[in-house]
Amino acid sequence: MTRWEGVDKSLEKMVKTANLDCVADRRLIREAFKEIQLGIDHCLFKAEYEGIKMKESYEVNSRGLEIFTKRWLPENSPVKALVFFCHGYGDTCTFFVEGIAKKIASAGYAFFAMDYPGFGLSEGLHGYIPSFDNLVNDVVEHFSKIKENSEFKGHRSFLFGQSMGGAVALKIHLKQPQLWDGAILLAPMCKIADDVIPPWPMVHLLIGLAKVLPKEKLVPQKDLAEMAFKDLKKREQTSYNVIGYRGKPRLRTAVEMLQTTQEIERRLAEVSLPLLILHGEADKVTDPSVSKALYEKAKSSDKKLLLYEGAYHSLLEGESDEMIFRVLGDIISWLDDHSAENPNN
Repeated sequence: MTRWEGVDKSLEKMVKTANLDCVADRRLIREAFKEIQLGIDHCLFKAEYEGIKMKESYEVNSRGLEIFTKRWLPENSPVKALVFFCHGYGDTCTFFVEGIAKKIASAGYAFFAMDYPGFGLSEGLHGYIPSFDNLVNDVVEHFSKIKENSEFKGHRSFLFGQSMGGAVALKIHLKQPQLWDGAILLAPMCKIADDVIPPWPMVHLLIGLAKVLPKEKLVPQKDLAEMAFKDLKKREQTSYNVIGYRGKPRLRTAVEMLQTTQEIERRLAEVSLPLLILHGEADKVTDPSVSKALYEKAKSSDKKLLLYEGAYHSLLEGESDEMIFRVLGDIISWLDDHSAENPNN
Protein backbone atom coordinates (compact mmCIF):
# COMPACT_ATOMS: atom_id res chain seq x y z
CA MET A 1 0.00 0.00 0.00
CA THR A 2 1.36 3.41 -0.97
CA ARG A 3 2.13 5.78 1.90
CA TRP A 4 3.02 9.41 1.32
CA GLU A 5 5.06 11.29 3.88
CA GLY A 6 3.30 14.40 5.15
CA VAL A 7 -0.07 13.53 3.58
CA ASP A 8 -3.11 13.43 5.87
CA LYS A 9 -5.55 10.53 5.69
CA SER A 10 -8.37 12.52 4.09
CA LEU A 11 -6.18 13.59 1.17
CA GLU A 12 -4.76 10.09 0.88
CA LYS A 13 -8.28 8.68 0.69
CA MET A 14 -9.23 11.31 -1.89
CA VAL A 15 -6.33 10.25 -4.12
CA LYS A 16 -6.92 6.54 -3.71
CA THR A 17 -10.65 6.76 -4.47
CA ALA A 18 -10.37 9.16 -7.42
CA ASN A 19 -11.54 7.97 -10.81
CA LEU A 20 -8.48 8.84 -12.90
CA ASP A 21 -10.30 7.92 -16.10
CA CYS A 22 -12.16 11.19 -15.53
CA VAL A 23 -10.14 14.36 -16.19
CA ALA A 24 -12.10 16.29 -13.56
CA ASP A 25 -10.80 13.92 -10.87
CA ARG A 26 -7.27 14.11 -12.21
CA ARG A 27 -7.36 17.91 -12.05
CA LEU A 28 -8.87 17.88 -8.57
CA ILE A 29 -6.25 15.63 -6.98
CA ARG A 30 -3.37 17.33 -8.77
CA GLU A 31 -4.49 20.68 -7.37
CA ALA A 32 -4.69 19.18 -3.88
CA PHE A 33 -1.35 17.40 -4.20
CA LYS A 34 0.89 19.77 -6.16
CA GLU A 35 2.59 21.50 -3.23
CA ILE A 36 3.33 18.11 -1.68
CA GLN A 37 4.90 16.97 -4.97
CA LEU A 38 7.18 19.99 -5.16
CA GLY A 39 8.26 19.49 -1.55
CA ILE A 40 9.62 15.95 -1.81
CA ASP A 41 13.30 15.26 -1.18
CA HIS A 42 14.43 15.00 -4.82
CA CYS A 43 17.27 16.98 -6.37
CA LEU A 44 15.02 18.34 -9.15
CA PHE A 45 12.86 20.07 -6.53
CA LYS A 46 15.54 21.06 -4.03
CA ALA A 47 17.45 23.13 -6.59
CA GLU A 48 16.49 26.80 -6.45
CA TYR A 49 16.32 29.06 -9.51
CA GLU A 50 15.45 32.75 -9.62
CA GLY A 51 13.97 34.82 -12.42
CA ILE A 52 11.73 32.16 -13.99
CA LYS A 53 8.13 32.92 -14.96
CA MET A 54 5.82 29.90 -15.12
CA LYS A 55 2.35 29.86 -16.63
CA GLU A 56 -0.29 27.13 -16.80
CA SER A 57 -3.30 27.28 -19.10
CA TYR A 58 -6.03 25.25 -20.78
CA GLU A 59 -6.72 25.56 -24.49
CA VAL A 60 -9.39 23.92 -26.64
CA ASN A 61 -7.78 22.50 -29.79
CA SER A 62 -9.24 22.02 -33.27
CA ARG A 63 -10.59 18.59 -32.29
CA GLY A 64 -12.55 20.18 -29.44
CA LEU A 65 -10.32 18.73 -26.70
CA GLU A 66 -9.26 20.83 -23.73
CA ILE A 67 -5.48 20.59 -23.50
CA PHE A 68 -3.35 21.47 -20.47
CA THR A 69 -0.21 23.45 -21.31
CA LYS A 70 2.73 24.90 -19.39
CA ARG A 71 5.55 27.28 -20.11
CA TRP A 72 8.63 28.44 -18.21
CA LEU A 73 10.39 31.63 -19.37
CA PRO A 74 13.56 33.35 -18.16
CA GLU A 75 12.58 36.78 -16.82
CA ASN A 76 15.94 38.48 -16.42
CA SER A 77 17.71 37.58 -19.68
CA PRO A 78 16.90 37.38 -23.39
CA VAL A 79 15.52 34.07 -24.60
CA LYS A 80 18.28 32.10 -26.33
CA ALA A 81 15.94 29.63 -28.06
CA LEU A 82 12.67 27.73 -27.66
CA VAL A 83 12.56 24.18 -26.26
CA PHE A 84 9.41 22.11 -26.86
CA PHE A 85 9.07 19.14 -24.54
CA CYS A 86 7.24 15.89 -25.35
CA HIS A 87 6.60 13.76 -22.26
CA GLY A 88 6.71 10.00 -21.94
CA TYR A 89 4.02 7.32 -21.76
CA GLY A 90 1.68 7.59 -18.77
CA ASP A 91 3.34 10.83 -17.72
CA THR A 92 2.44 14.52 -17.49
CA CYS A 93 4.23 17.84 -17.95
CA THR A 94 3.72 18.47 -14.25
CA PHE A 95 5.73 16.85 -11.40
CA PHE A 96 9.30 15.87 -12.41
CA VAL A 97 9.12 17.98 -15.58
CA GLU A 98 8.80 21.04 -13.32
CA GLY A 99 12.39 20.59 -12.10
CA ILE A 100 13.74 19.79 -15.57
CA ALA A 101 12.04 22.83 -17.09
CA LYS A 102 13.27 25.22 -14.39
CA LYS A 103 16.86 24.05 -14.85
CA ILE A 104 16.73 24.60 -18.62
CA ALA A 105 14.84 27.91 -18.32
CA SER A 106 17.47 29.11 -15.83
CA ALA A 107 20.03 28.66 -18.62
CA GLY A 108 18.09 31.14 -20.79
CA TYR A 109 15.66 28.94 -22.71
CA ALA A 110 11.91 29.24 -23.08
CA PHE A 111 10.52 25.81 -22.23
CA PHE A 112 7.06 24.69 -23.42
CA ALA A 113 5.11 21.52 -22.71
CA MET A 114 1.62 20.06 -22.88
CA ASP A 115 -0.20 16.98 -21.65
CA TYR A 116 -1.34 14.74 -24.50
CA PRO A 117 -5.08 13.99 -24.72
CA GLY A 118 -5.84 11.29 -22.17
CA PHE A 119 -2.77 12.04 -20.07
CA GLY A 120 -2.17 14.29 -17.09
CA LEU A 121 -4.59 17.23 -16.99
CA SER A 122 -5.76 17.11 -20.61
CA GLU A 123 -9.18 15.82 -21.61
CA GLY A 124 -9.59 12.24 -22.69
CA LEU A 125 -9.83 8.73 -21.28
CA HIS A 126 -6.79 8.15 -19.10
CA GLY A 127 -3.94 6.39 -20.88
CA TYR A 128 -5.87 5.92 -24.11
CA ILE A 129 -4.24 6.60 -27.49
CA PRO A 130 -6.76 5.71 -30.20
CA SER A 131 -4.44 7.17 -32.86
CA PHE A 132 -0.77 8.05 -32.41
CA ASP A 133 -0.95 10.19 -35.55
CA ASN A 134 -3.78 12.26 -34.05
CA LEU A 135 -1.74 12.69 -30.85
CA VAL A 136 1.19 13.97 -32.91
CA ASN A 137 -1.11 16.33 -34.80
CA ASP A 138 -2.40 17.73 -31.49
CA VAL A 139 1.18 18.42 -30.37
CA VAL A 140 2.11 19.99 -33.73
CA GLU A 141 -0.95 22.26 -33.53
CA HIS A 142 -0.05 23.57 -30.08
CA PHE A 143 3.67 23.99 -30.74
CA SER A 144 2.99 25.73 -34.07
CA LYS A 145 0.79 28.33 -32.36
CA ILE A 146 3.62 29.17 -29.97
CA LYS A 147 6.20 29.44 -32.73
CA GLU A 148 3.92 31.78 -34.69
CA ASN A 149 3.39 34.05 -31.68
CA SER A 150 5.07 37.42 -32.26
CA GLU A 151 6.81 37.11 -28.88
CA PHE A 152 8.68 34.01 -30.03
CA LYS A 153 8.69 34.17 -33.83
CA GLY A 154 12.17 33.95 -35.32
CA HIS A 155 13.83 32.16 -32.41
CA ARG A 156 15.48 28.83 -32.99
CA SER A 157 13.26 25.98 -31.89
CA PHE A 158 14.25 22.55 -30.58
CA LEU A 159 12.23 19.44 -29.87
CA PHE A 160 12.95 17.59 -26.63
CA GLY A 161 11.41 14.13 -26.43
CA GLN A 162 11.64 11.73 -23.51
CA SER A 163 10.90 8.02 -23.96
CA MET A 164 7.56 7.83 -25.86
CA GLY A 165 7.99 11.59 -26.29
CA GLY A 166 11.08 10.78 -28.34
CA ALA A 167 8.82 8.95 -30.77
CA VAL A 168 6.46 11.96 -30.76
CA ALA A 169 9.38 14.31 -31.48
CA LEU A 170 10.67 12.13 -34.33
CA LYS A 171 7.18 11.90 -35.86
CA ILE A 172 6.89 15.70 -35.63
CA HIS A 173 10.23 16.07 -37.42
CA LEU A 174 9.25 13.57 -40.13
CA LYS A 175 6.00 15.53 -40.59
CA GLN A 176 7.81 18.92 -40.61
CA PRO A 177 11.35 18.11 -41.81
CA GLN A 178 12.40 21.74 -42.40
CA LEU A 179 10.78 23.49 -39.45
CA TRP A 180 12.95 22.49 -36.49
CA ASP A 181 16.53 23.42 -35.62
CA GLY A 182 17.33 20.25 -33.73
CA ALA A 183 16.05 17.53 -31.43
CA ILE A 184 17.10 16.21 -28.04
CA LEU A 185 16.05 12.59 -27.67
CA LEU A 186 16.27 11.18 -24.17
CA ALA A 187 15.97 7.37 -24.08
CA PRO A 188 13.71 7.64 -27.15
CA MET A 189 11.06 5.02 -27.84
CA CYS A 190 12.35 4.01 -31.25
CA LYS A 191 11.87 0.39 -30.20
CA ILE A 192 10.29 -1.03 -27.07
CA ALA A 193 12.75 -3.33 -25.31
CA ASP A 194 12.14 -7.07 -25.70
CA ASP A 195 11.81 -7.41 -21.91
CA VAL A 196 8.70 -5.20 -22.02
CA ILE A 197 6.88 -6.64 -25.05
CA PRO A 198 4.82 -9.83 -24.48
CA PRO A 199 5.73 -12.95 -26.53
CA TRP A 200 4.80 -12.64 -30.21
CA PRO A 201 1.83 -15.07 -30.13
CA MET A 202 0.28 -12.94 -27.39
CA VAL A 203 1.06 -9.72 -29.31
CA HIS A 204 -0.75 -11.16 -32.33
CA LEU A 205 -3.76 -12.01 -30.14
CA LEU A 206 -3.78 -8.55 -28.52
CA ILE A 207 -3.69 -6.82 -31.93
CA GLY A 208 -6.84 -8.74 -32.87
CA LEU A 209 -8.56 -7.96 -29.58
CA ALA A 210 -7.73 -4.26 -29.93
CA LYS A 211 -10.12 -4.06 -32.88
CA VAL A 212 -13.11 -5.01 -30.72
CA LEU A 213 -12.00 -4.01 -27.20
CA PRO A 214 -9.72 -1.00 -27.81
CA LYS A 215 -10.08 0.59 -24.36
CA GLU A 216 -9.64 -2.57 -22.29
CA LYS A 217 -6.59 -2.87 -20.01
CA LEU A 218 -5.47 -6.37 -20.99
CA VAL A 219 -1.82 -5.93 -21.96
CA PRO A 220 0.52 -7.56 -19.40
CA GLN A 221 3.23 -5.22 -18.13
CA LYS A 222 6.12 -5.40 -15.70
CA ASP A 223 6.70 -2.72 -13.04
CA LEU A 224 8.01 0.16 -15.16
CA ALA A 225 9.14 2.21 -12.16
CA GLU A 226 11.31 -0.69 -11.04
CA MET A 227 12.74 -1.07 -14.54
CA ALA A 228 13.19 2.68 -15.18
CA PHE A 229 14.46 4.08 -11.86
CA LYS A 230 17.86 2.90 -10.64
CA ASP A 231 17.93 4.88 -7.37
CA LEU A 232 15.68 3.09 -4.88
CA LYS A 233 14.57 6.21 -2.99
CA LYS A 234 13.70 8.02 -6.22
CA ARG A 235 11.84 4.91 -7.40
CA GLU A 236 9.59 5.15 -4.33
CA GLN A 237 8.98 8.83 -5.10
CA THR A 238 7.25 7.94 -8.39
CA SER A 239 4.14 7.28 -6.26
CA TYR A 240 3.85 11.07 -5.79
CA ASN A 241 3.00 11.37 -9.49
CA VAL A 242 -0.64 10.91 -8.54
CA ILE A 243 -2.05 11.63 -12.02
CA GLY A 244 0.39 9.38 -13.85
CA TYR A 245 -1.17 6.44 -15.69
CA ARG A 246 -0.26 3.24 -13.80
CA GLY A 247 -2.70 0.67 -15.13
CA LYS A 248 -2.03 -2.01 -17.70
CA PRO A 249 -1.76 -0.48 -21.18
CA ARG A 250 -5.07 -0.28 -23.03
CA LEU A 251 -5.18 -2.54 -26.08
CA ARG A 252 -5.39 0.20 -28.72
CA THR A 253 -2.71 2.24 -26.94
CA ALA A 254 -0.31 -0.71 -26.93
CA VAL A 255 -0.93 -1.44 -30.61
CA GLU A 256 -0.45 2.23 -31.57
CA MET A 257 2.86 2.42 -29.69
CA LEU A 258 4.11 -0.83 -31.20
CA GLN A 259 3.19 0.23 -34.74
CA THR A 260 4.74 3.67 -34.18
CA THR A 261 8.07 2.19 -33.09
CA GLN A 262 8.02 -0.15 -36.08
CA GLU A 263 7.43 2.82 -38.39
CA ILE A 264 10.21 4.86 -36.80
CA GLU A 265 12.63 1.94 -36.97
CA ARG A 266 11.93 1.71 -40.72
CA ARG A 267 12.42 5.47 -41.23
CA LEU A 268 15.60 6.14 -39.22
CA ALA A 269 17.48 7.08 -42.39
CA GLU A 270 15.01 9.93 -43.07
CA VAL A 271 15.95 11.80 -39.89
CA SER A 272 17.85 14.89 -41.02
CA LEU A 273 17.91 17.52 -38.26
CA PRO A 274 20.72 18.11 -35.73
CA LEU A 275 20.45 15.44 -33.05
CA LEU A 276 21.47 14.89 -29.47
CA ILE A 277 20.63 11.33 -28.38
CA LEU A 278 21.08 10.36 -24.74
CA HIS A 279 20.52 6.82 -23.44
CA GLY A 280 21.36 4.73 -20.40
CA GLU A 281 23.29 1.64 -21.40
CA ALA A 282 21.34 -0.46 -18.86
CA ASP A 283 17.91 0.76 -20.08
CA LYS A 284 15.39 -2.11 -19.99
CA VAL A 285 12.38 -0.08 -21.16
CA THR A 286 13.50 1.38 -24.50
CA ASP A 287 16.24 -0.34 -26.44
CA PRO A 288 19.57 1.59 -26.45
CA SER A 289 20.73 -0.40 -29.49
CA VAL A 290 18.11 1.42 -31.58
CA SER A 291 19.44 4.76 -30.38
CA LYS A 292 22.80 3.58 -31.71
CA ALA A 293 21.11 2.61 -34.98
CA LEU A 294 19.42 6.03 -35.16
CA TYR A 295 22.79 7.71 -34.68
CA GLU A 296 24.36 5.58 -37.41
CA LYS A 297 21.49 5.71 -39.94
CA ALA A 298 20.22 9.28 -39.56
CA LYS A 299 21.31 11.42 -42.51
CA SER A 300 21.93 14.35 -40.16
CA SER A 301 25.44 15.72 -40.57
CA ASP A 302 25.25 17.14 -37.05
CA LYS A 303 24.53 14.34 -34.58
CA LYS A 304 25.80 13.27 -31.18
CA LEU A 305 25.18 10.11 -29.15
CA LEU A 306 25.82 10.01 -25.40
CA LEU A 307 25.58 6.65 -23.65
CA TYR A 308 25.72 6.53 -19.86
CA GLU A 309 27.30 3.41 -18.42
CA GLY A 310 25.11 1.55 -15.94
CA ALA A 311 22.26 4.06 -16.21
CA TYR A 312 18.60 3.00 -16.47
CA HIS A 313 15.73 4.51 -18.46
CA SER A 314 14.83 7.57 -16.36
CA LEU A 315 18.05 9.52 -16.76
CA LEU A 316 16.64 12.79 -15.42
CA GLU A 317 14.53 11.44 -12.58
CA GLY A 318 15.74 8.04 -11.38
CA GLU A 319 19.54 8.17 -11.28
CA SER A 320 21.94 9.59 -8.69
CA ASP A 321 21.89 13.36 -8.20
CA GLU A 322 25.29 13.55 -9.88
CA MET A 323 24.08 11.65 -12.96
CA ILE A 324 20.90 13.70 -13.24
CA PHE A 325 22.79 17.00 -13.27
CA ARG A 326 25.45 15.58 -15.57
CA VAL A 327 22.77 14.71 -18.15
CA LEU A 328 21.07 18.10 -17.72
CA GLY A 329 24.47 19.75 -18.19
CA ASP A 330 25.05 17.78 -21.40
CA ILE A 331 21.66 18.92 -22.72
CA ILE A 332 22.23 22.59 -21.88
CA SER A 333 25.75 22.51 -23.34
CA TRP A 334 24.36 21.13 -26.62
CA LEU A 335 21.61 23.76 -26.67
CA ASP A 336 24.16 26.51 -26.05
CA ASP A 337 26.29 25.26 -28.96
CA HIS A 338 23.27 25.20 -31.28
CA SER A 339 21.74 28.51 -30.20
CA ALA A 340 24.88 30.67 -30.27
CA GLU A 341 24.23 32.06 -33.75
CA ASN A 342 20.60 33.00 -33.16
CA PRO A 343 20.18 36.51 -34.63
CA ASN A 344 17.50 37.31 -32.01
CA ASN A 345 19.97 36.95 -29.13
